[in-house]
Amino acid sequence: MPQRDNTAYKQKVAIRRKALDLINTPVVLETHGGKGGLYNACYTQIPSGVVLEKDPEKIAVLVKQRPAWAVYEGDCVRCLQAGAGAHLPINFLDIDPYGEPWPVMDAFLQSERPHPDILVIVVNDGLMQKLRIGAWNVGSMQGMVQKYGNKLHTIYLDVCGELMQEKAAKAGYNLNRFAGYYCGHLDQMTHYLAVLKRDI
Repeated sequence: MPQRDNTAYKQKVAIRRKALDLINTPVVLETHGGKGGLYNACYTQIPSGVVLEKDPEKIAVLVKQRPAWAVYEGDCVRCLQAGAGAHLPINFLDIDPYGEPWPVMDAFLQSERPHPDILVIVVNDGLMQKLRIGAWNVGSMQGMVQKYGNKLHTIYLDVCGELMQEKAAKAGYNLNRFAGYYCGHLDQMTHYLAVLKRDI
C-alpha cells in the first residue's frame, strides 16, 4: 500500500473548490470520506450528498458531521457497484483513494444510477509510486502498458486524460474538459479534474 502523502493538502482543497465552480447546484459523492477534512474545507454548504468510508470509527465521525447526507460503510467499489447513492442525481464525483482511482471510477460510471447531463470528477490519484516500480503490475494500466510501454509514470497525466476520455465515452459522455498536475513528495501524487457532458 502506498505511503499516504498529505503534503499537497492545500492543492487538494483548491482543485475541489475550483471544480465546484464548474457546476450549478452540485450533488456530491465523496468516495473516501476519511475523517471529514475535505468536507469541512469544501462541502459544508452542499445540502445533499453521499459519502463512503470503510473504517467504522471514521463512519461515526462522518454521520455526526453531515446528518443530511447519506453515509455508507463499506468498500467503495463494491458499494458503488451495488448502487450506493443512486437515490440522488450525483453530478460531482470526488475520488480520493490514496491509491489507484480507476476501479472506483468504473464502478460509478458503469453502475445503474441517474447520470446527469454534466458530471464533474475530481481526483486525488496516488498511483504514481506503483507506476515507478512497474506499470505492468497494475491491473488498470494493462491497456496503456501495451500501448506505451512500462514507463507510464513519465506520461501519466496524458494517460489519465486518455483513460478519462475512454471511460466517459463508454458511459455516454464526452470529455469536455481535463486538467491536472503532479504534486506532493517527489511528485508522487496526481491531481486532476474532468468535466463530462452528454450530447443534448
